[in-house]
Amino acid sequence: MSERIFKGAATAIITPFTEYGVNFDVLEELIEIQIAKGIDGIVICGTTGESSTMPDDEHKSAIKFCVEKVGGRIPVIAGAGSNDTKHAVHLSRYAQEVGADAVLSVTPYYNKTTQNGLYEHFKTIAGSVDIPVILYNVPTRTGLNINPETQRRLSLIKNIAGVKECNLPQVAEVASLCGEDYSIYAGDDFIVLPVMSLGGQGVISVSSNVIPHEMHEIAASFLSGDIVKSRKLMLEYFDLMSAFFIEVNPIPVKTALAMQGFNVGKCRLPLVDMEEKNLAILRNIMQKHGLL
Repeated sequence: MSERIFKGAATAIITPFTEYGVNFDVLEELIEIQIAKGIDGIVICGTTGESSTMPDDEHKSAIKFCVEKVGGRIPVIAGAGSNDTKHAVHLSRYAQEVGADAVLSVTPYYNKTTQNGLYEHFKTIAGSVDIPVILYNVPTRTGLNINPETQRRLSLIKNIAGVKECNLPQVAEVASLCGEDYSIYAGDDFIVLPVMSLGGQGVISVSSNVIPHEMHEIAASFLSGDIVKSRKLMLEYFDLMSAFFIEVNPIPVKTALAMQGFNVGKCRLPLVDMEEKNLAILRNIMQKHGLL
């Protein structure tokens, strides 16, 4: 198995856009804020980064830019998944070539596959690179679950390091089957404490785009044994985390950053602007937490 990539909270960072492409000036600004606020890692071109609407040239340039700007200060995990195994291999090799510390590889969506197909898909990707691979299991988006037994088989491949797991009911079985060296990261902010209580190493977070220090503290406190502090922070910010999912991610969190004055641009279609009633809810909760 591969070495641990990070412990704590990694931000699934948004991608700021202009009408012409990625806004690299704003992306650099956001990266520097994340690092200054103590985040433990950055995931570039994940779901929150709207990778599904980014052509390869944009996708690759964003990964390369992030790696260069982070400069080894914290791990950079590149979203490099696809429902086309060959394409996922291509993106993963590029991420390794430009210096990413690991890749995040999502479960194949739309065409889907069998559990044996999942094994072969991820085995092929892992065999194409030397850097660690984190599986991304998000059945609500892909319509397909990486079953615990399949994860056990995959965990035996040397550079499959762990999973970003959104399917909470199976975390205990995954942890039991795969052992302590297999890193389990909460795939939703809401489940970070339950996942860590079962041996998880932290969270790949949406909320940390806006509250990086707080998400770091939630995870770091739990991992250091201060469960009371971790729980207190989690409950304090639970309403904010909920507001970031009042509509499809990343619409609310990108809107929140725009409210704070960051020129992040709009989400790309088919994602649209927030409904007014939800926008008011988000604004009120952000004001309550002193974020506006």
